[in-house]
Amino acid sequence: MSGYLVSDTRKVTTHRFIEMKQRGEKISMLTSYDFTTAGIVDGAGVDGILIGDSASNVMVGNSTTLPMTVEQMIYHAKAVVNGVKRALVVCDMPFGSYQVDRKEGVKNAIKIMKESGCDALKLEGGAEIIDTVKGILDAGIPVMGHLGLTPQSINKFGTYAVRAKEEAEAEKLMADARLLDEVGCFSVVLEKVPAKLAAEVTRELSVPTIGIGAGGATDGQILVVDDMLGMTKGFSPRFLRRYADLNTVMTDAIGQYVADVKDNTFPNENEAY
Repeated sequence: MSGYLVSDTRKVTTHRFIEMKQRGEKISMLTSYDFTTAGIVDGAGVDGILIGDSASNVMVGNSTTLPMTVEQMIYHAKAVVNGVKRALVVCDMPFGSYQVDRKEGVKNAIKIMKESGCDALKLEGGAEIIDTVKGILDAGIPVMGHLGLTPQSINKFGTYAVRAKEEAEAEKLMADARLLDEVGCFSVVLEKVPAKLAAEVTRELSVPTIGIGAGGATDGQILVVDDMLGMTKGFSPRFLRRYADLNTVMTDAIGQYVADVKDNTFPNENEAY
C-alpha cells in the first residue's frame, strides 16, 4: 500500500497522533462506513478514519444521528476495520450508549472494541461525561473527545449553527477541552466553532485537535467522505470543500448502463460465456 503522500506504511496509533502534533505535521481524517470505501480511503493515505454516527444520515437517511444503536455502529465499524491496513480507526459511541452512567458507558465501550476491532472510540461532551470518559480510559480504551457542535445534543441546541460564539460558552468549551486533555484523551474534535477559539484551544492542549468547520489552526481536519467526494447534494456548509462530483459521475454511468441494457448492447459477445 502506498498513499499519495505517505511513504511510512506503519500502522497509525494514538501515540503517533500526538507525535504528529509535536512535530507540526497536520493530521488528515475522513469518515467511512463500509469495507470498500474504507480500503480506498486508507490506500489514499489518510491518517485516521472515523466510523461516525453520521452513518445515521449518510447510510440510513435519518435526519439526526440519534437513532444509531451500538449494534449498528459495530456492524459499520467491523466492515471498515476489515478494509483498513494503516489508518487509525475510531468509532463513535452512539447516543444513549454512554450518557446514562459510567458503568453502562464502560460496558458498551468494551463491547464495541471487542466486536468491531477498532482502535479507539469517540464521545461527545465535556464535564458532563468526564466520569464515564475516565472509566473507559481506565479500561484501557483510547478516547477521542468531541466539543463544539455535538450532533447528539441537537434537540438541546435546536440548531446546527456555529457554537461557542458567546463568551460563556467559549469559556466552557476551553475548560472542557482542558479536562479531556488532563484525563488522558488522545485528541479532541472541534466542530463548528470560531477559528480564533479553535486556535486558542489547539495552543492550550498537549494533544491534537481535529477540526471540522473550525478553521485552519487545528492540528488536523476531518470531513464526511460522502460530502467531500460530492456524492451528497443539497448540503453545502461553508467548511465543506468538494474534491469530486461523484453524484454526476455515478448518475451518468448508471444512466449509460440502463441505456445499454434497454437497447441490448450490454452484454456483448465478449461479455458472455
